Amino acid sequence: MKRFLLAAALAVFFAGNSGPEYSIQAIRYAISPGFPVAGLVVGAPKGEKVDIAMVIWLIRGGGRTILFDSGFHREKWLKYFPMTEYLRPDEAVKLAGVKPEEVTDIVISHAHWDHMGGIDLFPKANVWIQKDEYRYYTGDAWQPGGNHGGIDPEDVKALLQVNTEGRVRLVDGDNVEIFPGIRAYIGARHTYASEYLRVEGNPTFVLASDNCYLYRNLAEHAASATFSEADHAANIAAQARMIELAGSADRVVPGHDTLQFQKFPTQGRVATIK
Repeated sequence: MKRFLLAAALAVFFAGNSGPEYSIQAIRYAISPGFPVAGLVVGAPKGEKVDIAMVIWLIRGGGRTILFDSGFHREKWLKYFPMTEYLRPDEAVKLAGVKPEEVTDIVISHAHWDHMGGIDLFPKANVWIQKDEYRYYTGDAWQPGGNHGGIDPEDVKALLQVNTEGRVRLVDGDNVEIFPGIRAYIGARHTYASEYLRVEGNPTFVLASDNCYLYRNLAEHAASATFSEADHAANIAAQARMIELAGSADRVVPGHDTLQFQKFPTQGRVATIK
């Protein structure tokens, strides 16, 4: 009898400590039409083009309202990369019923302009970024021999400003739990130290961001663009790891694939992933 009561008590304890159940939604804030597929899938035929989605992901649960990536709003990028259906990210989140000031956290997958460029639109959010990504793009990237392609200096200034306000949180390494049931992983090297997220639940999903551009990358075992060509093999290995972490390739969500808005129930610009 005592054993039964102990087992029952333990079952209740662990059930109550299983962590929050998160919802995930993909919010499309723009479309970039006619993008060269060879820039997304290494080895794809030249001349092939595809419309790609510009996306931020909204994760809610455990008392937090989290964005994975923050989009962009600096007008110069609209000149360099013409967009259709553009909606500023702080307006886009309202489509999912969230006010910009209600966002508690932003996890930045990497420092490129279309992923980190909206951090100054969410005034109360803590910004989570890999420690090495922060260090490189606020320092070495701008020194002789550095690589800051795709990084907007204004975004770096905004990141530094957020840090002086005490709202930057540095993620130090691979397989780090940053919220209960949400873990960050590195290794894909899309940028100097890009990261992706695993959101535990029933079922579990991996949000890849640009560490995997399209479902086609997964199907063809083809690398996305990486920090250097030498990292292509590491990117392919990282994509295989994403599938393992998610439990299925169907539960890995690529960064720019419009198919996520067909694969999951969608209303307007918002797809409900779980």
